[in-house]
Amino acid sequence: MDNVQGVVANLSGTLHNLVAELSSFWLLVQFGILLVAGFAGALAGATIRRRVDLDKLGASWPPLIKLLAKALLDCIGTILFIAIAFIAREAMLSMTWPSRSYLVGVAVSLATAWVVIALVTSLIRNQFIHRVVSIAAWTFAALDIVGLRSAVRAELDAYAVMFGGLRISALLVIKGTVLLLIALWIANALSDFMDRRIKSEKDLTPSVQVLISKMIRILLIAFAIITVLSSVGIDLSALAFFSGAIGVGLGFGLQKIVSNFVSGIILLADKSIKPGDVISVGEHFGRVGIMGARYTSVDTRDGREYLIPNEDFITQRVANWSYSSDLVRLSVKFNTTYDSDPRKAQAAAVEAAQRVDRVVQKPTPQCMLTAFGSTSIEYEMWFWIRDPAAGIINVRSDVLLALWDTLAHQGVTIPKPGPARVIYELAREDEPDPPKDQDDTAAPKSPFPG
Repeated sequence: MDNVQGVVANLSGTLHNLVAELSSFWLLVQFGILLVAGFAGALAGATIRRRVDLDKLGASWPPLIKLLAKALLDCIGTILFIAIAFIAREAMLSMTWPSRSYLVGVAVSLATAWVVIALVTSLIRNQFIHRVVSIAAWTFAALDIVGLRSAVRAELDAYAVMFGGLRISALLVIKGTVLLLIALWIANALSDFMDRRIKSEKDLTPSVQVLISKMIRILLIAFAIITVLSSVGIDLSALAFFSGAIGVGLGFGLQKIVSNFVSGIILLADKSIKPGDVISVGEHFGRVGIMGARYTSVDTRDGREYLIPNEDFITQRVANWSYSSDLVRLSVKFNTTYDSDPRKAQAAAVEAAQRVDRVVQKPTPQCMLTAFGSTSIEYEMWFWIRDPAAGIINVRSDVLLALWDTLAHQGVTIPKPGPARVIYELAREDEPDPPKDQDDTAAPKSPFPG
């Protein structure tokens, strides 16, 4: 209650001083200085931003310098306002009492705090965290500038609730939230930096790179949370009261999330699936992209990216086309007529497969005679490729087209479909016999005896 009265007293004193200043000539002078400084700063800042091409000027600058330069250019109008207002205040301090330039001094301090906070928070790329940190930092600076920080802090700390042996106040919640956001941002920034460094190491396999990056991210986030809880005065031993509830929550509500997370760690540890592998799981076929904490992305040939839960790779049957070798064997089937030489057909098929660019020469393509069908000879040809991610159907199509051209060139005939051939043969049987030639008729008998 005393804190509330203190805040009210401070506000009353501030309002009293403001009312007293409203009746003075110097208040109008200060408003005039601020308006002129604001107009001049905005006009000069807009002119400078139009004339400065930052993209062209800083083309070779590092990314960090570019971010700071862009933030500085955005604040150039405010910086000019600060310079003009500061010069005007110094002139007023040399001519009259400091109280007659108090409003200008407060405006200069608030604008300076805004510029400093804008430059620092420009390094935060997450827009939500950027806004929260900016608002919280400027609010703290504004309260400190006007002399209300201590009173507001005491008032926020007065509203609190008890959970077991833990006292949670409004001030603790605000401080913890802001510090946690900043700490998590720093942890993510460090983990991204470490992730880029780890991926640049060529001696590590992709699965080991992802595993190390995940462990570093988890450790940094855990360290950030523990550090924030300790810095705001929370005794970690007091959180033991909630351990039972957290365990129940993990057992029921977060069961799938924990299962997917553990499955992702297992996949990375045993290297059964790693980024870049070509796999087929369920109805999905494609290349493994990002292996996240909850899911793994699979890029398909049609441009789609499927996010498959990590648990599915543990519980379902997965075909890894590039697990131990990048060689993949494919096959095509074809038939020839019985009046075609089967050995010539086999040689033509191998030659056709070798003419396709994506078919490797070793192991050599092989063509096997598999059966003597009712109307044709049946074959199956095997060939190998090294890039299944580039497509399976398209390389089969190329081999079949090459097979069509080669068989036609070698004089090997591909039979027509069965039903059409039967109908054609039946039609040939139903045709009438051709008329006999006149020369084949019997010679007439002689009218003369003997």
